[in-house]
This record gives sequence, structure tokens and C-alpha cells, in this order.
Amino acid sequence: MSAAVLAAAPPRPAHRDPQVLRWLGAYTASTVGDSVYYLALSWAAVSSGSPAQAGLVMAVSAVPRALLLLFGGVIADRLGPRRVVLVSDTVRCLVTLGLAAVLLATSPGLWLLAAAALVFGAVDAVFLPAVGALPPRIAAHDQLARVQGLRGLAHRMGSVLGAPLGGLAVATGGPASAFGAAGALFALSLPLLSALRLRPLPTGEKGEKAGSPVLRDLADGLRHLRRHRVLGPLMITILLADLGFVGPLNVGLALLAEQRGWGAPGIGWLLAGFGAGAGAASLLLAVRGRLPRAGATLGWTMLLGASAVAVLAFVPRLPAAVAVAVAVGLLAGVSGALCHALVQTECEPAYLGRVSAVSSLGSLGLAPLGMPLTGAAAGLWGTGPVFVAGAAVCALSGAFALTVPALRRAELPR
Repeated sequence: MSAAVLAAAPPRPAHRDPQVLRWLGAYTASTVGDSVYYLALSWAAVSSGSPAQAGLVMAVSAVPRALLLLFGGVIADRLGPRRVVLVSDTVRCLVTLGLAAVLLATSPGLWLLAAAALVFGAVDAVFLPAVGALPPRIAAHDQLARVQGLRGLAHRMGSVLGAPLGGLAVATGGPASAFGAAGALFALSLPLLSALRLRPLPTGEKGEKAGSPVLRDLADGLRHLRRHRVLGPLMITILLADLGFVGPLNVGLALLAEQRGWGAPGIGWLLAGFGAGAGAASLLLAVRGRLPRAGATLGWTMLLGASAVAVLAFVPRLPAAVAVAVAVGLLAGVSGALCHALVQTECEPAYLGRVSAVSSLGSLGLAPLGMPLTGAAAGLWGTGPVFVAGAAVCALSGAFALTVPALRRAELPR
């Protein structure tokens, strides 16, 4: 077949592209490994100290992630996303296998678990931007929305499979067995990542200059965001949505289930409902490939999702609350997938590590640090006002997206 015929051939759909499938397999293995690791860490921390000490161990990884995330984006753009993800999973593999070996030999103190959590937080700071920067380097431009849908499905699969797998490993051989399983999953991602072949950056696109200061590279990425008619407003939209959403849906659900007398099974049903809705949204985007009027759709789904978040605090019966949680997951899943797809399609690949870092800063860096404030506010004023306040911030993000013409009119590629 001639080169001209190959050039004219339509791009292979994402779900049939070996490159995308390798990346998806590696991402799924890494996501399941993450879930198993965090379950093993929490169990080991609870077994080694008080509940307050265990909570501190679990929270400590958020600090380096929040502090280093923007610089992690610079590293991803400088070194290349595949190399950064490969090194990150290698480090996580070695740390978890090392923890498993230590736990088999002795009973370490909380300091070792806290040190491992710090390492994971620092690794996350470079891993997350690199993961966001990979899809445009392995898939055709018009397949990026579908890739985001597949990524959402893989993320949900990791959450669904990771918890029972980690629980089974703990029940079978204790935390050491669970850490070993997490290390094996991280190891499984390595050959898949090694087999990836990245597309070159488009001709003329600006990359990083060797030896340039990190702060200058970071400032260059932030200027790119500030000057972009779609990406700049989109970052504000994502940040507001994350700040309004994370507290009520992480801390608030547990408090709501306790107050209503639903107990731990109630939390599980609510989380399952939310996950089912978000998974359905990812499946929709993976199958369709794009949704028309992406900017306007994400704005309206944010507004509707904010209303559902507020309603959730005032539903007295569990079945109805689960139905509302499904609606929240579906609407938040659609708006979140569209936000990530627009980031992928609007951003120049050379800047995508830094832009992905900024887009992740709210949900993975700042919002987790505000969870204690959410709990304190709920203790002072009750869960209803906390849910309503969070919903108001989410609604503000949707309203902002609809009032910025460039973002409201943004479209995904056909």
C-alpha cells in the first residue's frame, strides 16, 4: 500500500488502536494498584496506631502533591510524558514491594508508613500531569474525547476492582500481602508503557529548552493558559467545580449516612450510585466519541449537577438518595469528561503537562486540604448548609462557563 493511501486512510478508532489499548491497560493496572495500596496503607496505619494517627498518615501524601503538582507539569513537558509515567510506576512498584518485605520481616512504626505516603504524594505530583499529557501523543486528534471516555471507564473499573482485591489480600495475608499485590499491579503497567511509541510534537510547536529555569518554564505555561481564549476560563471552571464538589461528596456523604442512620452500607450504596452514574457518562463519551456543543453542555450539566448535590442533603430515604447520587454521578461525569476532553483538544501538546497540572490542582491538591474545614463546618451548622454551600460553588462554575463566549461555544473535533 502506498504512502499516499496510508495518509488518506481514516484514523483508527481509539478502542481498536493498539497504542491506546496499551496505555489503557497500563492506566487500569496502575489505578487498581493505587486502590489496593491505599487500602493496605489505611489498614496498616490503623493496626499500628490510633485512629487520629492513621488519619494523619493517610492525609500526609496530599501535602507534597499540592506543593509539587505544578512543577510536576514542567517535568512532564521537559522529559516527555511516557518516560515520567514509566519512572513513576517503577518507583511506586519498588516502594510497595519494599513495604511488603519489611512487613513480612518486622512490625515497622508509623514513621515508615508516613514516609511511604510522602513518597507516593511526591510521585503523584509528576505522575498525574504526565498521564494527562499522554493521550494526544498516542491518539488522533478526533479520537481524544473517546480516549477520555475510555480513561473514565478504566478509572471506575480501578475503583470497583481495587477495594475488594485489596480487602481479599489483607484477609489472606495481612497488609504485606496487599502491598505485594499493589506492587505486582504497578509492575504490570511497566512493559505496556515501555511499548508505547509517542507521536512527535507538531512542527513548529514550542517545547522546553534544555537548561532553562524551571520557574521560567512554569511561567511560560501559565502565560499560555492566560492568553488562551478557552483554556484560561476552563481552568477557572474546573477549579470552582472541584472546590465545591470534593468536600460534600467525600466528607459530607459519611456524615449524611450517619445522621440518617444508614450506616456504612448506606455510604457504600451512595458511592455505588455515584460511580454507576459517572461510569455511564464515561461510557457515553467512549461510544459516541463527542457530544455537540461541548462548552454549553458542560456548563448546563454543572448547573444541573449542582442542584442535585443540594437536593441530596434533604432526601430522607436511602433508595431516593441513591437515585439522586446516580444523577449527580451522571451529570458530574458528563461535565468532567467534557472538561478533560476540551483540555486535551484545545491545548498544544508541548504545554499539556503544565496545563494538566493546573487542571488537577483543585481536585487533587487544594480540595483535599479543605476536607477538615468541611467536617468542622458540618459540625457547626449541619450537613444541609455544607451541601448547599458546595452546590452553590459548583453552580457558580457552570454559570461562569456559560457566560464566557469562547468557552460556551467550544466544540470537540469531529
